[in-house]
Amino acid sequence: MNPKAEEILGLKCYKSVLDVPDEVDFAVIVVPSRIVPIVLEECGKKGVKAVQIISSGFKELGTPEGVELEKKIVEIGRKYNVRIIGPNTFGLVYTPSKINASFGPREVVEGSIAFITQSGALGIALMGWTILEEIGLSALVSEGNKCDVDEADLLEFFAQDPHTKVVTIYLEGFAPGEGRRFFEVAKKFTKIKPLIVVKGGRSELGEKAVASHTGSLAGSDKIYDAVFKQSGIIRALYIDQMFEWAIALSLGSSPAGSKVVAITNGGGAGVQFTDAACDWGLDFWTPLPEDIQSMFRKYMPPFGSPRNPVDLTGQAGIEAYEGAVYEALMEPRIGSVAVLYCRVAILDPMDFAKAVINAVNRARNEGVEKSVVVGAVGGIDTLEAIKYLRRNKIPAYATPERAAAALSAIHKWAKWVGIVKE
Repeated sequence: MNPKAEEILGLKCYKSVLDVPDEVDFAVIVVPSRIVPIVLEECGKKGVKAVQIISSGFKELGTPEGVELEKKIVEIGRKYNVRIIGPNTFGLVYTPSKINASFGPREVVEGSIAFITQSGALGIALMGWTILEEIGLSALVSEGNKCDVDEADLLEFFAQDPHTKVVTIYLEGFAPGEGRRFFEVAKKFTKIKPLIVVKGGRSELGEKAVASHTGSLAGSDKIYDAVFKQSGIIRALYIDQMFEWAIALSLGSSPAGSKVVAITNGGGAGVQFTDAACDWGLDFWTPLPEDIQSMFRKYMPPFGSPRNPVDLTGQAGIEAYEGAVYEALMEPRIGSVAVLYCRVAILDPMDFAKAVINAVNRARNEGVEKSVVVGAVGGIDTLEAIKYLRRNKIPAYATPERAAAALSAIHKWAKWVGIVKE
């Protein structure tokens, strides 16, 4: 809508939303802040159900005028029962409906991860990063000032959304009264779907930065940490962790038990995974029982090690990897499998990826599914293999340590919902 135009970019333009002949479910408001109340009032009269206000110039200014203007739009929203996202946002994306009502990148990769962000600039940057990393999103919501719709409201929506498997949140803090409801809703949500949160302002200096950035109350990090655990929220420290864990939880299957086995072609990769598995609290099953060791010996030379990590050695080819991974998946005492790879001349990274996929598909065809993660170390061709594995719904990462951390996220949620016992 624009009061001074008949047409914009080849599309018919109405002077007001009231002039639109059809029903309007959702409106995006991008006008100077002083005009927002007028446009919002028209949306209310039109029967618009929800609006996203991208315009800034409200409470975030820290001025009495900005605060009063924000109170005014809240009053208008309640008067007409219009839900408001914002103000001061960069928009939202909902890929199942091909909606990109944001001023971020256009070509968002469709997937099953929802991302809620309290930071606009960071959210826009991460849109581009998810495209580069081929991380599929179901939705992305910039909350802005949260004058009405907040994280709790969004969780209630995503709990019912069939297109969202995992929700991720970049959180800086809550206004007075918001926190209790959020954690009450989160505790119910995490019994249905995983929720991963990065909490900004963990340190004393970070807390001050939050206050200057959004005006939110960062609060004591120890309190947040405790309440996260009580609510079943998986806490990531960094943004890349959050998305890597979300990939694991959106693509991967549930563990069949607590015990973890790693299969590798490099001893060093196996050692690094073992250390990381211990750091993250995984039940790394070593040494394996003799019968399982005998099963793995078929796929390695005499100098290999079947104890766990299962070292197939650098001589391992397609048949060895596929056979060992398949056997591990079919063994009911093994709960999850980590498959590690170091770039070697004898086995091309893409052939390694196909071997893992073949093993997983063979097990699935026999009705067996359990958590599998891949840690593959190498160059550009290895990175392409990692992306290929993800496209085939196998969580894959560039180091053994990152694979261990992602697997720990799967196990944390599985324990929370009772799939895996403590």
